[in-house]
Amino acid sequence: MSKLFRVLFVLLMALSLPLTTAFAHNDHGKHHDKDILVTLGDSVPFGFSPHRNNERPAHYAFPYLMGDKADLKVYNFAVPIWKTEDLLAALDENKKFRQAVRKADYVTVNIGGIDFLEILQEANAESRGDSKKFIQLLEQKLAKTDVFDDLREILKEIRSLTDAPVVLYNIYNPFQSKDPFHKVAEHYLPQINDAYEDLADDYKNIELADAYKAFDDNQAKFVIRGDAHPTKAGHVKLAKIGLRALDLDHARHHHHHH
Repeated sequence: MSKLFRVLFVLLMALSLPLTTAFAHNDHGKHHDKDILVTLGDSVPFGFSPHRNNERPAHYAFPYLMGDKADLKVYNFAVPIWKTEDLLAALDENKKFRQAVRKADYVTVNIGGIDFLEILQEANAESRGDSKKFIQLLEQKLAKTDVFDDLREILKEIRSLTDAPVVLYNIYNPFQSKDPFHKVAEHYLPQINDAYEDLADDYKNIELADAYKAFDDNQAKFVIRGDAHPTKAGHVKLAKIGLRALDLDHARHHHHHH
């Protein structure tokens, strides 16, 4: 009986396989010759903005701009307010995420920005205006954060699912130049972003996209005022460095079929 059960089970599994492979060929097969870009991360690749209804990712979000430029089919799995632990959990446990990454020809990752902002806010709140104490708290919190361990696990997990090229975005300074936090972020982001670069270097075919350098001190142009998210111009910039990191910035239309 158990043998028969096993045979039936295998047969059922085989029958249900077309459902899972249909993933890459939805939209009635109209896209099936396009390479797939899977976007993982927080509200940055989602295209979050205080000026719109954020029920779904914004059409101007950089992954879609990349897709338009390089003729890719984009699956945007970014979720606003996610931190490193959230993305790691999804990659570990969420079948939809795991399946998407397996099918990807390219992957982008933006995560950790919110972790950094939270550390800043906590240090600020706990220091109660004492600037020396603020810096002390900030450094303590940065030293004991799990962000970098999580990031390593995220990259490891992605690499276990696919050997497709991955772009890891580092963290840009979200504060306008007149904001007192701008200087603070300017002081700590280089060290934080060094860690991003080291992590990317540790894995095969994971490229760093230097959002920090790309935005530089042009927050007025690239970051929404009174908010930490990119403007449309910011998204154009992020798309550009993503395509460059993937070596797709010369609009080649090559297709490699699985």
